[in-house]
Amino acid sequence: MTAKFVLLVVAKAPVPGLAKTRLSPPATPAQAARIAAAALLDTLDAVCAVPGAAPVVAMTGDLGAAALAPEIGAALRHVTTMPQRGWDFGVRLAHAHADAAAVHSGLPILQIGMDTPQVTAESLAAAAAPVVDGGHDSVLGPAVDGGWWALGLAEPRHAQVLAGVPMSRADTGERTMRALTACGLRPRRAAELSDVDTMADARAVAALCPHGRFARAVAAVHGQAVA
Repeated sequence: MTAKFVLLVVAKAPVPGLAKTRLSPPATPAQAARIAAAALLDTLDAVCAVPGAAPVVAMTGDLGAAALAPEIGAALRHVTTMPQRGWDFGVRLAHAHADAAAVHSGLPILQIGMDTPQVTAESLAAAAAPVVDGGHDSVLGPAVDGGWWALGLAEPRHAQVLAGVPMSRADTGERTMRALTACGLRPRRAAELSDVDTMADARAVAALCPHGRFARAVAAVHGQAVA
């Protein structure tokens, strides 16, 4: 099938002690890393099931030291993987869009992270539809914490504005929306999702996708059984 758009996942290797540190306590560093790894794997499952999507992963960190490294390595064989580059997160996001566009020239991009494992192929296709179908120039999916979980751009070059947006703040979503409109775009809002920063977030998200790896990894923190 000919690709209609790029589905770009910006990811960090889930290394114990470096990944999802806000889950500890109650999770141990190893458990937190397994939760992050499970989130990435469930996300990749959904991404690779989206019809018409060209999956690309922009990765940072040492995958050799990551939790569930063999499973992650196997999953990444089904996508185009490239390293992140840049000195802060906003710049790395801008570069990730540019690098993905260089591989898949002329295609719109929907970019997500690895902190929303509740996404499905259907929800990702719906988020991308406004820029894929040509009806809108951009899409922004707000996160409950004030950030955003998805950014769709009909013209990936507009991701340059992310380099000037402070990330991981309660007003990052609002600032990103302003930056997009300031360069002449008219972003459409996608569905609001909760991403995973704290264990309370993790439990709430796990309840939305109870049959995946993520829910099992969260339940393991308290020794719970998940069907």
